[in-house]
Amino acid sequence: MELLQLEYFRTLARLEHMTEAAAVLHVIQSSLSNTIQRLEEDLGASLFDRSGRKLRLNEFGRSFLRRV
Repeated sequence: MELLQLEYFRTLARLEHMTEAAAVLHVIQSSLSNTIQRLEEDLGASLFDRSGRKLRLNEFGRSFLRRV
């Protein structure tokens, strides 16, 4: 787990929108998406519920956010 992954996660969790979070972080959307995917793989759990283009923190994501 890298500090960059945690920063990206925190921003995405706050905004719950991949495109907006990428713009705030000044990265391309695919880079943000890949970083979050690697973080979820490292943790062995999904952090967001995905419905089309919408993201919502799930229970594990909310718990993890408090620790971040």
